[in-house]
Order: sequence, then C-alpha cells, then structure tokens
Amino acid sequence: MKQFDYIVIGSGIAGLTFALKVAGQGRVAVVTKKHLSEANTQYAQGGIAAVTKTTDSIELHVADTLRAGAGLCREEVVRRVVKEGPDRVHELIELGMDFTREETTSADGERVYSLGKEGGHSKRRVLHTKDATGREVMRALLAALERAPNVSVFEDHFAIDLITTAKLGGDTENRCVGAYVLNRENGIVETFSAPHVILATGGSGKVYLYTTNPDIATGDGVAMAYRAGAPIANMEFTQFHPTCLYHPQAKSFLVSEALRGEGAVLKDLAGNEFMDAAHPMANLAPRDIVARAIDSEMKRSGAGHMHLDITHKSAPFIMDRFPNIYRTCLKFGIDITKEPIPVVPAAHYQCGGVKTDVDGRTELPGLYAVGEVASTGLHGANRLASNSLLEGLVCAHRAAMNVLEDRQPDVTVKMPQWQSGQAEDPDELVVVSHNWDEVRRCMWDYVSIVRTRKRLLRGQSRIENLREEIRQYYWDFKVTADLLELRNIAQVAELIIACALQRPESRGLHFNLDCPGLDETWAQRETIVQREISPLVKLGNA
Repeated sequence: MKQFDYIVIGSGIAGLTFALKVAGQGRVAVVTKKHLSEANTQYAQGGIAAVTKTTDSIELHVADTLRAGAGLCREEVVRRVVKEGPDRVHELIELGMDFTREETTSADGERVYSLGKEGGHSKRRVLHTKDATGREVMRALLAALERAPNVSVFEDHFAIDLITTAKLGGDTENRCVGAYVLNRENGIVETFSAPHVILATGGSGKVYLYTTNPDIATGDGVAMAYRAGAPIANMEFTQFHPTCLYHPQAKSFLVSEALRGEGAVLKDLAGNEFMDAAHPMANLAPRDIVARAIDSEMKRSGAGHMHLDITHKSAPFIMDRFPNIYRTCLKFGIDITKEPIPVVPAAHYQCGGVKTDVDGRTELPGLYAVGEVASTGLHGANRLASNSLLEGLVCAHRAAMNVLEDRQPDVTVKMPQWQSGQAEDPDELVVVSHNWDEVRRCMWDYVSIVRTRKRLLRGQSRIENLREEIRQYYWDFKVTADLLELRNIAQVAELIIACALQRPESRGLHFNLDCPGLDETWAQRETIVQREISPLVKLGNA
C-alpha cells in the first residue's frame, strides 16, 4: 500500500495548482492516467478571464458570468471566483507564465498584456498566450512541479475507484480514504491511501461522438465520485463549442472563440451571415446560442458544416494572433487568411459534475473536486468563455487552503488489496471497441444540442442495456484502461440523461423542444443524482 497525505487524481491546471500549494506541508501523490502534460488544460486556446484593467470591473465580469449562466449560477460563488481571480493569475505569472503582451507600455514602463474578447464578455479581459494558452500554462506549472518538495508523480496510472469507509464496512462516518489505481505498465492494481483525495480529472467530452476534447476526457472523476456515493449535479449542461474544425482527417481540433472576438463571422455555405438574426450580440453571443444557431442552419440547409470567416483581417495579423490555428488548418489544406474555416459544433465542456462548494469540498468527507470535474455553481447552465481556467486556479487554491486547515483526525481503517479472483484476460477486445462507439453515437443522436423527452427515454433505454453488458464484462475480466474508460463514459452518459429528464424546461445548454421556454420555478434549482452506498461484499474483480 502507498500512503500519502494528499492524493491528486489528474494533472491539469486545477490538480497541479493544488499539488503545488500543499507540497510543502505533506506527501503528495499526483496520479495521472497518461503523461503529466496530457490534460484538457494542454489544449485550451482562448485564455483566462480576469479583471486586470481599470476600464473593466469585477461587477461587469460578475454580470457577464451570471448572464451566460442563465439563472442557475450561485452568485456568491461567482463573486468570490471573479474577485480572487486577478490574484491567482498574478501567482501564475510569478511561477513563470508568459502571457502575450502588446507593444504599448504602461506608466511604469511595462508592456501591457494583450487582452482578448470572447463570446458573452462585455469587455476585453481574456489573458492569453496567442492561441495556445493551455500549453503555456502547463509548461509553467510542470516546471514549478519539478522544483516542489514531497511530490511523487505516477504517470500511466489509472484511478479505478475511490475507497470509502462505508464500502469497507466501517461503522464510523463515511469518508474517502484512498483509491485503487491500475499501473498500466504492469497491469497491477495498487492501493493508494490518504486522508484527503482530490479529483481533478477534467470533463467528459468523449461521451459524445464529436468533441473538442482529447481522448483522456472520459468522465472518470464524476463516475468514481458517483460510485462512491457523492452527489452529482447538473450533468444535463454539456457545453457544445460552436466551432470545431470540420475535416475528415482532423480530430477534435478546436477553433477558438477568440477568432470571433477578433472579428471572424459565421456564414452559411452561400456566404450569408446568420448570427445577427439569432441574438443581439451576433457572433459574440454565448456559446449555447451560437451552437444552436449553427445546428439550426445545418438542419435547415442540409449542410454538413458552416463557415467561420476571418479573411477580411490582414494575413500578418491572423498568422501572428492565431499561429497554432493557422498552421493546423494549413496542414489540412485550408489557408485561413484566404478562405473560410469549415466548422461544426462539438461537445466541449462539462458544466455540471461532482457537487462541491467554492472550496472544492464534496459532501463525502475526505473527498475534494476541483476544475471541470466539479459543479461549484460558477457556470450555472452555461459557462462563460475562458472562465474554466480561472475556476481551476481559484478553486484549487481555496481547496488547498481548506485542507491545510482541516483538523479532522485521520481515520485508520484496514485497506484490503485489490482482488482479481477468477477474472480472466479479456478475449474479445472488439466488444469494448464496439460498445465505445455505441455509447458515443447514442449520446450524439439522442442527447446532444437539441433534445426531446422521447429521444432522452430512447437514449436512456439503450445506455441501460449497454451498461449491463459493460458491468458483466467488468466483473468477468481483468481490468484494462480501455475497459475502465468505457465503464466510466457509460456511467456518465447515464447521469447526463438522468439529470436531463429531471429538468422540465429549456435553460442554457439544455434545450428541450417539448418545453422550449424557461420555467421560473426551476431558477436556482439543481438536478441531483446520488447513489445509495452499501458495504461491498467483494472487492475488485473477485
């Protein structure tokens, strides 16, 4: 058994920020299922929204966030995150983060930061590193992690399930005390123990057929927390990014909202703009509005995609401001300085998740959740662009400060080793692959941008059948990373549908044709799913 003071599962901005904050106060394990840098954060293009200019204000940022959240944000959480954001960004800069600067200088002679404007924002306030902000965030954090004391990194280690006292049959207050973790190199399941476990596993974009997320985004944290008995909130609110590159060879490439912030416009294939009729903010409307508008135009015209056009800007400006997007599109034969970019909506961000407070605390003692995996109330029914990295910074900091003050006594329990019993090596890997495709296609067909109750019920029935197949496969065969991810996306799919069926209205990212308007009785009301936990009869695959 491996014993630590803190187990951090995930290695994006939230997980690494937390680890750095507590590293001087105890033994920290950072568990990540692939390489440390392979996190959703790595792929973030836009930037971090924070008030850094006198022409902007906390109140304006709060108002923009609340407006985007469509009446479901917790205002006290929004205010706290927005207010603390500038200090956390400054800390990131002190760690070595290099945001893009303008040629102009401030009164003290420093070059001012370049600020982008994205959908839903009333001011330019998005700090960025050209169009590869996430990559620079990870570089700075990983460099700091190398200097940090007391941190043990476990790459290629897949967290299977959380260990709780209730599951172990304890008669004390139920709390999280560790996790079972698969070492992918040797196939051995190891036991990790700690009084504080922090989920920082990111989102669940891979539950859908089309997504901007990397392959790792399989909802592992939400699935584990649910199985451990923690409440899961508002999973019906999956944000579909309006503009994912549409090309047969391109995989999951996001075309940043920052392009529209710099003047890019959406057009149909005949060259007609259509966002002016959809929303007063036109191309800079909140993401849910833009995604539905594109979806509607595609269905109306029968087109497989729409166009995003920034060709009216100068080529030097485009290549300097968006070097990564320019190079990637050019690789696929698209010169964005001369021709529009073919785009489609794709699953992008999980606004719901493990229910927490602003300090990352779940209702299960010993378990914290930070970043995209958590539902803090910041995003409500629709996330404001570039508030995600902000949330990761602020809430990870607050969670770290909270656990450092946690005076709860450690719970000593006997932690049994994982038992494989009579489980065999899987002999039909094609079944896993087939079920992967089935889950993702089912969710895209029945539970995507526009929904109906009939579609949701059909999707629910299909996912339930698949879940039973996967459950049987899980108990019969030794665990593999592919099987564990399949198990998790199927679980998350079930939770998304369960939450969607609870909400009798259309709000933010949840649009139901059967009830297309807002029901004011559901303002500030969350959808909650929670599993009842009973002691385990058998552990692992026994």
